Amino acid sequence: MAGKMMGRLVHFEIHVSDMERAKKFYGEVFGWEYQDYSEYAGMPYFGAVTGDENEPGINGALMQRQSAPPEQNHALNGFACTMGVENYDVTEAKILENGGKVALPKYALPGMAWQGYYIDTEGNVFGIHQPDANAK
Repeated sequence: MAGKMMGRLVHFEIHVSDMERAKKFYGEVFGWEYQDYSEYAGMPYFGAVTGDENEPGINGALMQRQSAPPEQNHALNGFACTMGVENYDVTEAKILENGGKVALPKYALPGMAWQGYYIDTEGNVFGIHQPDANAK
């Protein structure tokens, strides 16, 4: 693969209506930390540090939504981000405690992992994924 440039995902942006509410949600549920880049972006824009630089994964941002939020029960328009978690059930409890809702309940990817999808406080869909060779 050396020398061949591929389109690897390097950054994500979650569009939010209420920045403080969204920062609290992702901070409480996933432990994300933020860097304020609003001055550069010309709008509320917070870089999200999602984990250790030496581990697989990417950082992203929460940015101010520029129009109406997505409507419930419509097809997803865009990308769904999935976060890797150590304990699915503990993470789900945190999501629900912090104002998130279930979009697609926990299911097994047999022999691989537990997966499910949720709606954040801003109306966005995201997934969580817990590797588990015994999932069935």
